[in-house]
Amino acid sequence: MNKKLNLLGLAQAAGKLVSGEPQVLTAIKQKQAKVVLLAADCGAATQKKIRNKCSYYDIQLIENYTQYDLSQALGKKRTVVCLTDKGFAQSFLSK
Repeated sequence: MNKKLNLLGLAQAAGKLVSGEPQVLTAIKQKQAKVVLLAADCGAATQKKIRNKCSYYDIQLIENYTQYDLSQALGKKRTVVCLTDKGFAQSFLSK
C-alpha cells in the first residue's frame, strides 16, 4: 500500500475522513469535503452522483484507486470517501 493510502487510515483514526456514499454526499453539500476519492470500479449511478456533486460544489475528485485499494486502506469495504480536514487533504495531494 502506498503512502497516500496510509494517510487515509490516519485520517480515519483522527476522525477527519467520511466514508460511504450518503455520508460523503452530505459532506459535499455541507462544504466539509476537501478531497473526494471515488473508486474507479464503482457503479455507474454512484459515479454520476459523486461526479455531479463534486463538479457543482467545486471539490477535487480523485478516481485513481479501486474499491479494493480504498477498502484495504480503511479496513472496511468502501467505494467513496472524502477528507474533511484541509491539512490531510493538502498532505494527500502533495505526496
